[in-house]
Amino acid sequence: MLENILTAKDGVPEERGHWASKVEFLLAVAGNVVGLGNVWRFPYLCYKNGGGAFLVPYLVFVATCGVPLFLLETAMGQFTQEGGVTCWRKICPLAEGIGYGGQLILLYSCMTYIIILAWALLYLIFSFSSQLPWASCQNYWNTADCLDFTTEKNISQSNDTFFSSAATEFWERRVLSISGGIEQIGGIRVEILLCLIAMWITCYFCIWKGVKSTGKVVYVTATFPYVMLLVLLIRGLTLPGAMEGVVFYLLPEVSRLLDPQVWIEAGSQIFFSFSIGVGSLTVLGSYNKHNNNCYRDCMWLCLLNSSTSVVAGFVVFSVLGFMAKEQGVPISEVAESGPGLAFIAYPQALALMPLPQLWAVCFFIMLLLLGLDTQFVAMEVIMTSVIDMFPSVMRRAGRRELFLLLFCLTCFILQLVMITEGGMYIFQIFEYYACNGTCILFLCVFEALAVGWVFGTEKLFAIIKDMTGSRPNFYFKICWLYLTPGVSLVSFIASLVEYQPLTFNRWYVYPSWAYVLGWVLALSSILLVPGWAMYKMSTQSGTMTQRLRRLCRPTPEYSLTPKQDAEMNHAEECLSK
Repeated sequence: MLENILTAKDGVPEERGHWASKVEFLLAVAGNVVGLGNVWRFPYLCYKNGGGAFLVPYLVFVATCGVPLFLLETAMGQFTQEGGVTCWRKICPLAEGIGYGGQLILLYSCMTYIIILAWALLYLIFSFSSQLPWASCQNYWNTADCLDFTTEKNISQSNDTFFSSAATEFWERRVLSISGGIEQIGGIRVEILLCLIAMWITCYFCIWKGVKSTGKVVYVTATFPYVMLLVLLIRGLTLPGAMEGVVFYLLPEVSRLLDPQVWIEAGSQIFFSFSIGVGSLTVLGSYNKHNNNCYRDCMWLCLLNSSTSVVAGFVVFSVLGFMAKEQGVPISEVAESGPGLAFIAYPQALALMPLPQLWAVCFFIMLLLLGLDTQFVAMEVIMTSVIDMFPSVMRRAGRRELFLLLFCLTCFILQLVMITEGGMYIFQIFEYYACNGTCILFLCVFEALAVGWVFGTEKLFAIIKDMTGSRPNFYFKICWLYLTPGVSLVSFIASLVEYQPLTFNRWYVYPSWAYVLGWVLALSSILLVPGWAMYKMSTQSGTMTQRLRRLCRPTPEYSLTPKQDAEMNHAEECLSK
């Protein structure tokens, strides 16, 4: 009733739209898949898991899961012209829960990822100080145990384990003002709050007009980080000790290949880095024109993503090698991952360089832009998926902007607890459980099974050939049928077997209720897949076989036209001969 009233009042729905050019699509996807994980996660995983030997499991997952799923999701979006949920109504309605699960993971990611951007913005502001505040121990937040690595005297005392670095104290005592545990929430950090508001406003105006605005913003956010990366790479490789850092980063340790944890972490990195399993590529591909060559695009974008990760490793470890040489400590003692690298180790190294403010500004601008396009593309994916579920209501003048504002305000209010003095503990629960790679692995298992075995690889091959004019390599059929679901399933089971409870700074153990909260967040996306299938089966009429057969076919209102269906069947017959 409400939908009819709104429709009559607002007139004809707006068109869904397309990318203004192919370049916009390529930049949007590149900006989405090339993010903070390429800079602060891949290099650390590489050194931790056998250096150059880590590239073996990494490339195995690229070949068996990364590229095949990248192509599958992009082709699904381009063919269906639908969002991350409704696309399944044209493929396999029984598997629609995969779309809901992916959107929920993206929602969790939007709430945590933007907080990292707020931290980076705060660091960028501090980078314009006459002296970097994390470079010395002469500040009101420093303790008597603070160690200043910029002075010769303090370096000689670095063997005393009771000392903490100036960068660590700035991060924990000045920026976070971190409490003693999750039970001690404390007050909101006002500076982070203001930076968070600034980031939400920026993201809002980046996508408030849909692909019309997103397609223009990515020209800056997806390209400028590469300029900064190149500048930092040249600077890093010219520092004393840089080569030792690079060797440490890539030196192969073949024995590590026998450790299951190495393979698990390689798989998780691929699923996160390639942004597969959550519907992002499906939505971005859905704004392409029907005859876009997504097959060729996927090959180049996957190569760009992996190449960026490797290059980022040179940027990070050349600087860490320099810092280790300056401090006279092994590189393993300064290597960090995640926030520890971005907000402690790397800033500390920057403080040791000539013109530290300049390099700090370059580094944090790069982090901001790398994270910004990943954040607003994730928001765009959720917006598109919801709007495509209710097109007659949501595609009206002003509706998108209003809904986006409501979305931003809701996320902002819910995440306020994460910017309190105890907020870092809650932030880590969300990152470790809600946005866990294990959840994405689970979704990808059923995604490959639904498309490969239910929808059919022959039909998908026919669709790709019809759209691009190129027949995909037969290898992709093997992947979609066997390798991708098999490898994803084994990785999912292995990650559960190797599960370790979350700790903070290797010493703080969370209370039991916090672990229960974490598992609830993790299961919330996983259970949507079987839950939705059971719901649809229980609401259909007929025998169990009839219900199953009906739900494995496109719903009537989303089916192909007779002409399209005839063309697909003809193409499928030609491919099978």
